[in-house]
Amino acid sequence: MFSPIGSSQMGLKFSKSGPGRAGNTAPVLQHRMLAFLTASSFIRNLVSKKRRRMLVGGYDLDMSYITDRVLAMSFPAERMRAMYRNPLWQVKSVLEMNHQGHYKIYNLCIEEDYDPSHFHGRVEKFPFDDNHVPNFEMMKLFCESVHTWLSNDPKNIAVIHCMAGKGRTGLMVCAYLVYTGMSAEEALQLYAQKRTTNNEGVSIPSQRRYVGYWENILSCPRGVSNGPPDVNLPQPCSRELWRIRLYDTVNTTSVFFVVSELQEIPNQIYRPPAEVAKSCCREIKKGSEANCSPRYFLSFVEGDEGGTTSESEEPRVVVQMDTENPILYQKTCLDYHFNKPVRVSGDVRVIFYQKMIGGRLFYVCFNTAFIKNGLLQFTIRDLDKVGKAGRSICGPAFCVELLFGPANPKHSMSCSSDYDK
Repeated sequence: MFSPIGSSQMGLKFSKSGPGRAGNTAPVLQHRMLAFLTASSFIRNLVSKKRRRMLVGGYDLDMSYITDRVLAMSFPAERMRAMYRNPLWQVKSVLEMNHQGHYKIYNLCIEEDYDPSHFHGRVEKFPFDDNHVPNFEMMKLFCESVHTWLSNDPKNIAVIHCMAGKGRTGLMVCAYLVYTGMSAEEALQLYAQKRTTNNEGVSIPSQRRYVGYWENILSCPRGVSNGPPDVNLPQPCSRELWRIRLYDTVNTTSVFFVVSELQEIPNQIYRPPAEVAKSCCREIKKGSEANCSPRYFLSFVEGDEGGTTSESEEPRVVVQMDTENPILYQKTCLDYHFNKPVRVSGDVRVIFYQKMIGGRLFYVCFNTAFIKNGLLQFTIRDLDKVGKAGRSICGPAFCVELLFGPANPKHSMSCSSDYDK
């Protein structure tokens, strides 16, 4: 039990007990406060899981230096959330102690905020949804901002966080590392090594996919002193989604899905998802007319590696009838064929559910500018947040397939071929 002197030394003050029942409250409060202080440290370590922590200035914080000038951390929290995240006052104390006047914070959270005045107003927001991906314009603005800040003074550091300080933080840290000249794989490996104890940094496949996309749209000038790379943002590329199919499913005869795309809102950096289609994939049975849906490919003149054609040699649309029928009936396959194709553009999400309301199985994010030959295929390793329920419907050869119609020939070379690497 605390003595009054011990409590004062810890910075905790308790009023003297008064008459009656209140006389017993001080020891109880002291006990509860001690339990709170002990539990909060334990909970924060438990929540941080395999993320590396730092012992600095007497504080145990969920943060890691990825490079000497890039610091990744979890959310600087206040009130009850500080029990299991980084307490904001401790983060501020450490940053002021080690980088006073030379730190800027980048907040990637859409779901939570704090007063920038805690950090002298040096806070910039690039919000996007938890466990999902940003748009390329946001990635460009983020990298340019970090580059400008770090270029202003060799002592400056960038402090980047989302809520847990792992997925979204890792995606954007890796985007900046690629912006500085690393390959996507090098950046992902460095982040995993510096941020986690189990070498699993950016673990969501779609987030890793977008780091790869980002690498493909950068063009680095030759020479060390030529400045930052050119960012070649993909031209708008609209595609028609014709069919969704799940191969080798088990323990189910139907799976629901929702297709959405990120919508641009004027004067807003955050792009919310907007639903464009939803329905249900059902078991393919012999005699179904949808089984013979044709596949479409673009055909180019032989030897035309750059994808450029003269007016007399424009791309031709080639139709190849589906010849998969023998394969389809060997294992259970779920399918949905759109009677009217759904047009999608830019950043797209497809989420799969056990039921139309609730029971998410897994999802996938992609950008239409990177679709090859009208076909996207995702194995279980390519899908996001595949939990126990999701794995329970996946056979050994499980695959999600999205079939698209051909890109507009007038735009196919600019929105597709440049990034099909």
